[in-house]
Amino acid sequence: MQQLVTTHARIEPVTPKHPPGVSGVCSSPCARRSRTPWRTRWRVWGTRPTNPTFSATPCSRAVSRSGSTSVETAGPYVNFLPSSAYFRETVVAAQEGSYGHLDDRETSIVLEHTSANPTGPVHVGRARNPIIGDALGTLLEYAGYDVERHYYVNDAGRQIATFTWAYETFDESDLPDPERDRIEYDLVRYYRAGNAFLEEGDEETVAEAEAEIEAIMRGLEAGDEAVFARVAAVVDKVLEGMQASLARLPAEFDEFVKETRFMHDGSTEDVVERLTNSEYAKREEGAWQLDLADWGVEKPFVFLRSDGTTLYTTRDLAHHEWKFDSFDRAITVLGEDQRLHATQLEAALEVLGNDTDRLTSTFYGWVNLPAGESMSTRQGTGVDLDDLLDEAIARAREEITTRMDERIRDDDLTEADVERIARQVGIGAVRYDIVSKQPTKAITFEWERALDFEAQSAPYVQYVHARAAGILAESDIDPATLDDADAATLSHPTERELLREIARFPAVVETAAEELKPHVVATYTREFAEAFNAFYRECRVVDAADRRTRRARLALVVAAKTTIANALDILGVAAPESM
Repeated sequence: MQQLVTTHARIEPVTPKHPPGVSGVCSSPCARRSRTPWRTRWRVWGTRPTNPTFSATPCSRAVSRSGSTSVETAGPYVNFLPSSAYFRETVVAAQEGSYGHLDDRETSIVLEHTSANPTGPVHVGRARNPIIGDALGTLLEYAGYDVERHYYVNDAGRQIATFTWAYETFDESDLPDPERDRIEYDLVRYYRAGNAFLEEGDEETVAEAEAEIEAIMRGLEAGDEAVFARVAAVVDKVLEGMQASLARLPAEFDEFVKETRFMHDGSTEDVVERLTNSEYAKREEGAWQLDLADWGVEKPFVFLRSDGTTLYTTRDLAHHEWKFDSFDRAITVLGEDQRLHATQLEAALEVLGNDTDRLTSTFYGWVNLPAGESMSTRQGTGVDLDDLLDEAIARAREEITTRMDERIRDDDLTEADVERIARQVGIGAVRYDIVSKQPTKAITFEWERALDFEAQSAPYVQYVHARAAGILAESDIDPATLDDADAATLSHPTERELLREIARFPAVVETAAEELKPHVVATYTREFAEAFNAFYRECRVVDAADRRTRRARLALVVAAKTTIANALDILGVAAPESM
């Protein structure tokens, strides 16, 4: 499409939902404010001083020669009307497992997400980061990017020094029992005991403890190998447990990048030297800081304390320069409380001479539980991600058992089957409910909404995949034999509406990836589910009136099943074969 208008304009895809009953597949207005927001649209922007209407006419002529669609102009708009060939090609393309994967962009992206401090179990309030981050990574891969998922490990700050001191100081016999039989729940007891001691201990012993903690921090700054080893003995074990928790979502990483790496290799020291020599640096009361007023940042950025130790953001500067050396783009998923850090970081990177157009930060609000909600947290220490997932699976299991008589398929489920489906539905409900919301707004997680089989939830969408799988199982047909199915026979309005939903999936992927908004895909899955359910109500498939119609509808079901499976895959939600 772009090749057709490179002489006069560039185009930009926009993929809004169209209403039922409209024959057009897409339209290309020159502005988003169109009276036809229901079509997949293309914004046409003149690269020369060209009236958009003049760009539309040659564009429509060029496209119409392809023969795959009927094209007409309406002022600055180019409206694409579907042909039988278009629908046939859509069904064939969507039967492939790779449907929705875009061409390779030959662009590498490092995606940093989660990066929770390794001080104990993952808290439910931070659950949005790994869920959004994991979905964003898969979305970018579908969009043709080469993505590496990184977890940045804060193993050099005061919290970790305190943790290391506490682990080496307290005796396990003096600690309460761990909340779970996993390493991070075991070790967090030392961290809590250490903090309690620092708050409540007598002045003399607390001063001694503070001196030991400061010695650990100075040892890290000095590159002391023995201190690095002491810290790693704690951090690596806690990370092992946190990984086990995150893997339940699942959210997995290609690399865990430690903060101390950039102290050990000298890159943090190099950053400090360059910042100190910059025109924006000044020394106040022995500490070095940057004046970032030119970037709209009123608060000075301290990058070196008066005692000669660096700060988290200082080390993160070295980390980001390493990213720029290794990847084309860097994307970071951060909590709303990290906005100042992100702003200071970007400004300081520019002071260091980096191209920050390659850096993008996307922010999210917290996940809260309804007032009075309880999930039996055992020790009253707050709700962890594991608590949330356990509760989700238990509630899903109860709902599935209650609905056993309403199941789509009449196959017998074993206890293992019920447990597997409960995990798929329960964890899927958590992921979907969180990823489907605008990320910058704080959300309250509500069980009734998340596990509602009849509403816009993960089970509602997962049910579509299970229903499609059930239809195909009942038909007892090999999907590979449906290549010759005639999509031209799919003339019922609900068939055409479902075809249009299938057809717009690749454009949804592209738009969501460019805007870094996985929730756009979640919205699409709900609209897709509505279209499929309408088709299911109105059109017989297995016992269709004739063989030709039956095969065409079965091919449509295969295409729908592949599409919804891939859309759910982007969101990290399982696509059950049976529910």
